[in-house]
Amino acid sequence: MKANVLTSLIKNTVLTILSLVMVLTFNACVTKSAFLTSSVVPAARGDVKVKKDNNRNYVIKIKLTNLAELKRLDPSMQAYVVWMESDGTLTKNLGQINSSSSMLSKTLKASFETVSSSRPTKIFITAETQANVSGPGSMIILSTSDF
Repeated sequence: MKANVLTSLIKNTVLTILSLVMVLTFNACVTKSAFLTSSVVPAARGDVKVKKDNNRNYVIKIKLTNLAELKRLDPSMQAYVVWMESDGTLTKNLGQINSSSSMLSKTLKASFETVSSSRPTKIFITAETQANVSGPGSMIILSTSDF
């Protein structure tokens, strides 16, 4: 009788430990970072998730809330552009967050997803006069701390 109770206890302990290891392993593959509070748009909030895929690329997913309309910024701008720093020096334009009614809803929510072959060390969003700029402007809307 005591042997059955002991065997059952050992099985439950091993299953619990294995479950915990699996959960921690899956969560270790995803890096999540919240954007720091913006001085330009203080109500803006968001987070970035970076995950390595099967092809060894980095999937970058951004979710934003309370992002102000571009025409309401001072001065008004034409595009929100997502930038990535990698290896400490390289800054890359990842693309534009569309502010049309389909992408930036009346509830001021937006999302952005892209893939990069380089591991990001920092992600930030600027307001620009055009979307296809080669370098970031001075109006930084949101920024993460270093990953």
